[in-house]
Order: sequence, then structure tokens, then C-alpha cells
Amino acid sequence: FPIIAETTAVRMDLTHSAWSDIFFLGMDYPAGARVLNISIDLCVHGSGEPRPPVEAYVRVIDEPVLRLCSVDLEASADVRSIGEVFDFAKDYLGLLKAAVIASGIVPPGIESSRQPLEDLLARIAGPGRGLEVVSKVNNIPKGSRLAVSTNLLGCLISACMRATGQVAHLEGPLHETERRIVASRAILGEWIGGSGGGWQDSGGLWPGIKLIEGVEAGEDDPEHGISQGRLLPRHHIFPPEEIPPGSRRKLEESLVLVHGGMAQDVGPILEMVTEKYLLRSATEWKARQDAIRLLEQMLAALRQGNIEQVGHLTQQNFDGPLKAIIPWATNEYTEALIEQVREEFGGDFWGFWMLGGMAGGGMGFLFAPWKRQQAQQRLDKILQANKARLESALPFAMDPVTYEFSINEDGTNATLRQGADALLPTPYYQSTLPALLRKDTAPPSPARQAELAQVRNASRQDIDLAHSLIDKSQAPASTNAPGQDATLDQALQDHGFDPAHHEQVRADIRAGRIGLAQNRLPPSTLIEDVTLDELLDATDGVSPDEWEQAGMEALAAGKAAVVTLAGGAGSRWTRGAGVVKALHPFAQFDSRHRNFLEVHLAKTRRRANLSGRDIPHLATTSYLTQNPLHAWLQQAGVPLHLSPGHYVGLRTVPMVRDLRFHWEETPQQILDEQAQKMQESLRGALLEWARANGEGADYRDNLPLQCMHPVGHWYEIPNLLRNGVLARLLDEQPALEHLLVHNIDTLGTDLDPTLLGAHILSGNDLTFEVIRRNLDDRGGGLAKINGQNRIIEGLALPREECEFDLSWYNTLTNWVSLPGLLRFFKLDRADLAHEDRVAHALRDAAARMPTYVTLKDVKKRWGRGQEDIFPVAQFEKLWGDMTALPGLRCGYLAVPRLRGQQLKEPAQLDGWLRDGSAAYVDSLCDWSQRTKG
Repeated sequence: FPIIAETTAVRMDLTHSAWSDIFFLGMDYPAGARVLNISIDLCVHGSGEPRPPVEAYVRVIDEPVLRLCSVDLEASADVRSIGEVFDFAKDYLGLLKAAVIASGIVPPGIESSRQPLEDLLARIAGPGRGLEVVSKVNNIPKGSRLAVSTNLLGCLISACMRATGQVAHLEGPLHETERRIVASRAILGEWIGGSGGGWQDSGGLWPGIKLIEGVEAGEDDPEHGISQGRLLPRHHIFPPEEIPPGSRRKLEESLVLVHGGMAQDVGPILEMVTEKYLLRSATEWKARQDAIRLLEQMLAALRQGNIEQVGHLTQQNFDGPLKAIIPWATNEYTEALIEQVREEFGGDFWGFWMLGGMAGGGMGFLFAPWKRQQAQQRLDKILQANKARLESALPFAMDPVTYEFSINEDGTNATLRQGADALLPTPYYQSTLPALLRKDTAPPSPARQAELAQVRNASRQDIDLAHSLIDKSQAPASTNAPGQDATLDQALQDHGFDPAHHEQVRADIRAGRIGLAQNRLPPSTLIEDVTLDELLDATDGVSPDEWEQAGMEALAAGKAAVVTLAGGAGSRWTRGAGVVKALHPFAQFDSRHRNFLEVHLAKTRRRANLSGRDIPHLATTSYLTQNPLHAWLQQAGVPLHLSPGHYVGLRTVPMVRDLRFHWEETPQQILDEQAQKMQESLRGALLEWARANGEGADYRDNLPLQCMHPVGHWYEIPNLLRNGVLARLLDEQPALEHLLVHNIDTLGTDLDPTLLGAHILSGNDLTFEVIRRNLDDRGGGLAKINGQNRIIEGLALPREECEFDLSWYNTLTNWVSLPGLLRFFKLDRADLAHEDRVAHALRDAAARMPTYVTLKDVKKRWGRGQEDIFPVAQFEKLWGDMTALPGLRCGYLAVPRLRGQQLKEPAQLDGWLRDGSAAYVDSLCDWSQRTKG
């Protein structure tokens, strides 16, 4: 049967006024919103002629099924029922299912009917026949910021519409009316499939260079009275008279288009953009007007063929309006690239522009034409070097890619392949041939036999095709890299894994003795709030003089040190990417991006200068963070003691009951109807994944570092005793008696002498800092449990609503008296030199601590930038539970919010900047010592 092959361009924003993505969040379009957009064809640098970035194929098959295949994802399925078509998260074919629905082949209204899919296909393709839809993406990764998913969706929809007679011609470009129908259905497909996309994303359907403009809804528009703007914008395609061929050629000769390799959720950025648009904040509103003015200047420069001016303007747009509206749109990686390129090429580097809502993915660099080839080669090396430098700090999904590109003057385009030419892409046959050729399968249908004969004949003519088919079809399928299990076992052994303890924990999880439900205290537990008069109060900035005096004397005598807990991967920050949060360059201070650890060291440096004495600063690490932190210290040249972790756990496949408890018994955001259906489909797929992989089984199907897990911050301080770091520190500074222990993301905390003095004069062994609870503060706090004041974890509360009855939030910042801590462990300073005594004492103490089961998201990356996110189970012991044990004197210190506020996820960054927290942190720092590199 003939094959309809559809290709389309990838859109590329030259600039946009920052509110063009508002539809992503369901907001009205501002009338007059404008985006300058270019449709491009591209290929990886050095790999041949530019090719269509996305392709779609539709053909009739002689089986009554809807066959879907994503070549680049190596996923395929025969869909045999209406229900399967609407189950988007079951497999990797959700986008193809959305295209089939949005194109009208399977009408949306048929979802709840009982009509067989076979009957529907018979009306379209004929009795006993079906349709096959195949997609292919060429060398563009997921999360590229090049709107690939939307353009692929439009490509699939237009191919399906051609195949079913909804487009006038099977071949050639679409007419304007047809483009608008495809674009509107692509937006419908985004909504149906839950992927989300702005109206400018489908610009690749239109040819060449075009201006996309938001249009106010008129009386004749269906949106009138519902939305300020029309659903579809107006696309003004610039003819050769407006932007001549010479200008287009100059742009192609100057632009180096890259993908930086980063993959990060742009959702929080778009939410910030929408918020600022709705609030009409003065600074951001002025920046928006500046962006509109720059857009007019870019259009004028393009008309004149002045590409150097275009580069200067895109750079101004990035440095000015974009950063003013959303400072978090850039990052250290991007800033380093621009700085190094500018330093190397000087005036021959004309400018940078960001593609999409964040930098680090799709990016463009404009050079003088006579430098472009050299710049392309050098930029590839600069990208790779910076990715290697920052790989532990930022979420990279793939190696950077440099593209060759040309402007696509046709937009989406189709060809009809018949006879010997009616073949699908080679990777399609690489994945399907092994199953077809197995002896235990049914004989192929006549049409499939004819197709195989065509493939055989083609491979005789094309030796490369033959080699590709043979090599791929003979390769064994495996989800694990060779030797991965052995590497994981070695890593576990190297980092203190206890197999016996792991088996006990796993048996307890499977038996239901521990789990998410069992984390909670009994419902009969009496939980009361703690009043301010039961705390040491430092909230108003006025405190007894003796506190500050005692603290200053302790600092001058060398009695205090700082311990930063830096063993975590910041999974909430990157949605499971496994970066070192301590090294994540999250914000700009003193004119450059700084990571979390740099900020904490700068605060200790300031306190040391004020006290006139060096203050030791320690960072606890884990298997994930030790080596990257050590490498960073060697490069940065800053004074820091590392305390390597000696405990590690192995993650497990979660129990179905724990997944259901998490989704059904803990608060969840209610989404709109379609997004909620998509979420439920995804959860169903994850439940099947857990059953198929064995509930409670070891999680090994990933990189070793993603299979292991830290076992909770209770072990961080005991590690100081076990690994010898505390013993060495006491030898160097015998007067040391007190530790300030804090989490890496508690940015406002520092070695304040007043609070140190409060802890010393209280006589407490442990003093925990708490802040007044805000609505966003989740995770437990200070409570009176059956009459005893103690820190309670949120996951241990018998009911979620109990947390809102507690006034005080636990910041995890605490002051530790070393004599009291050693007494609790039944050790003295001399015992620290004997590892066996320390290990025995810590083992006894750990047995008294509760064990929690938690779920964490981990990313499994595969292919070219493709990734999955899976929930896995792990166990933890938490430091706050020390307050419930007898033998320790614990107190609580109420501190100002600016000191105790934590930065857990990127969505908090904008509020953290606006409420003065960033300025407060900056005031605590001394940036006089600049880190290297």
C-alpha cells in the first residue's frame, strides 16, 4: 500500500516578549503579542545535508489494528480498542495517539462508547484493514526548546488528514486554510496528550520567516466573550520583497545553532512569566516594552540584511528584557559560553539568542561569516568543556550538539511513495525485522511479505542499508549496560552497604511492617502546639546581651565550627536528575553565578574576619557528592573539610500499596479534566511497572549512582565520628565544643554569635532552630507529642491536617554540643581513635531510631536525551528524631524567617528574590576570596 510521508520544519524564536507561552497555563492571549519565527531544516554538524527535523508516515495495512511506531523512541504497539487509544501514558506513544484523535480518525467524543475500533478502521481503510502511523525525529533531543513535540504533532496530524481525505492534495505543501486547521488541531492534541505548548510552537507548519501575532477575538470568532485573544494567532509570512533572499542567506552564513545538552523543566519559569504579566510589575512591564521595541529593530535589520545588527539586538534582548523579567532564564553554563566565545572571537562574535523559555538547551550564536566555520568547530569544543566542568552541578541529558541548518521555505510538505519507493525509515526495519523473522511467529501477511521483498531488493542495491539491518537485528536487546550489575555491586561495597540490614529492611517492607502508612504515629497520639514562651526567642532581633558576649568569647576561643549537610542530590530541584545540589549555581551574587556551597563558605569567611580567628567549615558528603565536591575544591581553592559518608542503601521497586497510599492518602493537586486523565493514565502505567518488575525487588535497572541512595541525614553527624574527620579536627583545634549543623538549602543561616551564645548558656546538648510556619512550609516541625516537646517529621504525623495546627517549622539548623553528643553515644574523645568502638556505639544508637520508607523520583536516561522518571522506594533515618530519645537535653530556638527559610525547588526562586531573602543572604557574605574557574 502507498505511504504518505510528511515532513515539517522546526520553529525557532528569534525573540519573543516573554508572555508568548501564556497559553501553556491556560491564560488568555494578550492581543498584540508578537513572535518572530523562522522555520528551519537541520542536521548534526558534519553529518551531511540538512534534513527534515521531523517526519511522519501513514499507510493502510491489511490487519484490522491501529499500529503506532515511534522510530526514535524504539516503541511500537498494535492498538486494538478505543480505550487503548485514549490511554496516553501507558507507553511512549502518547503523542501519536493524540495525533490520531486530533486528526479526527478517532473522534474525541467516541472515548466512552463501546464501538469496536475494528469497525471504525473498516469505515476508513476498508474491511479487514487498518492504519499504521510512524514518527521519526532526526537528531533533536527531548527538551531541546525547539518545539519539536508540537511540530511533530502537527506533522503527524497533517499526514493523518491527508491519508483520510481531509486535505485537498496528498503531496506538496499545505494551503493557508489547511495550515490553520492543522495548527488548531495540534493545540488540541497538546491538550489531549497533556504535553502543553504555546501557540507559537506550531510555527514550523508555515514556511520561511514569519511574524506570529496575537489577534484580539472579534464578534465572528468562537472565542469572543470567552478569551481576550483568538486561539490561533495571525502568521505573516515575509515574502522576498520584505526580507530578500540575500538577507536570508546572510543569516544562514552567520548563525551557529546548538543544543547545549541541558534538560530542565521549564514549567516554573513559565509560571513566573505568567504571574509577572498578570501583576503588571513595573520593572517587568518596562522590560516587556523594551522587548517589543527591540523586535521592531530586528525586523528592520533583517529587511536590510544587517545580520550583525540582528546579533547585537538578540544579545540586548537576552541581557536586558529577558533577564529583567526572569533572572532564572539564564545559568552559569550559558553565561560561561557567551563569555568565552566573546573573549575568543571579539568583534567577530555578533550576539547570542536564547531559544525557548530557558537557556542551556536550544541556543544560537551569530558570527561574522568569515569566522563561522572556525567558530562552529571551536564552539563544539567550548560546549563540551563547560559541560564536563558543570556536569555534576547542572542537569545535562546528553552531550552538546552543533547543527548545520538552512531556512525551510516550504513549511510542512508531503510526498506519496509507491512501488519500490514505498519504504519506511531504516530504523523502523531495524526494530521490526527480528520479530518478523523469528521462526515461532505466524507467517507475515501478503502485504507484509511484499514489503519484506522490497526491503530485500533495496538492501541488495544499498550495502549500507544491508549492514544496518544485519547489525541491528543481531544485537541482543538489553536494558542494562554491559557489566552494570557488577559495577553497582562494587559501588555498594565501596560505600558501606550493609547487605544484611538491606535484606531485613526489604523483608519488613514486603511484609508491611514498614511503609508509607506505617511511617505515621498511631491516630491516638496526642499532638499539641508549642507556645513561644516555651522557646528561646530570637525572632525580634532583640536578645540578652549575655548571649552575644558568650558567643563572641566562644568564637574567639575557637570553640565553634560549621557543618553543612551536602550529601543530597537535590531530587526536588531537578526532578530526579541526580546532580550535586551543593554545587548547583542557582543565583547571581557579586556579578556571577554562585553555588550553594560558595554562599555558605562566604558567610563563614565573614564571621571569621569579624571574630579575628579562622573558623573550621565542614561539608558532609555521600557516594554521590564526595568526588564532585573534592574535584570542585581542588579547582576552587577554598578551605573546606569533607566528611565522606560511610553508609549507603540500595533502592527498591515500590510496593503497589505504597504508591496507592502516596496518591490517594496524601494531598494531591487536582488538575483540569484532561490533565487529570493523563495523570491517572501515568499512575496506572507506573503501577504496572512496579508489578512487572517485582514489588520490593532491588532497583538495578539504571546507572549505579541512581540505584543507590543516602540513608537519611541522621547518619551525617555519626559519620563525623566514624570516618575520623572529627578526631582530626579536634587534634587541630582542641578547644572545639560546638557545631552549627545546617542543611545545604537553608541559605540564611550563619554562625551568629548571639545564637551560639543562646545555645551555650541554655546547657542544651542539641538546640534546634524553628521559624513561624508559612503555608508553603511542609515537612513537619516542632510539636508537643504526648506531652513532650520534640521535632516531628511530616511523614510521621497521623493526619496530614495536623501539620497546619503547628506554629513552628523545623529548619533542620541545629547547634550540637560535642560533650553531650559523645555522652549520648557512650563515647569520649579518646574513643574516636578506635573505629570498632565508634561503629559499635553508632550501631546501637541507630537501632533506637525509627526507620521511614519514602518514595523518590529518579531519572533513567536513554537514547538521545530521552528519559523516564520512576518512583522508587528507599529507607531513611532522620536527625530530628533524636529529640524523642532519652539521654539528650534538647531545646528550641525561634529565629527570624529570613534566617531559616529554605530553598527546595526552582519555583521558589522568584519569591525568594522578591521578599528580600536574596539581599539578606548577600549581606551575610564576604566575596573577597574569588574561587578559581
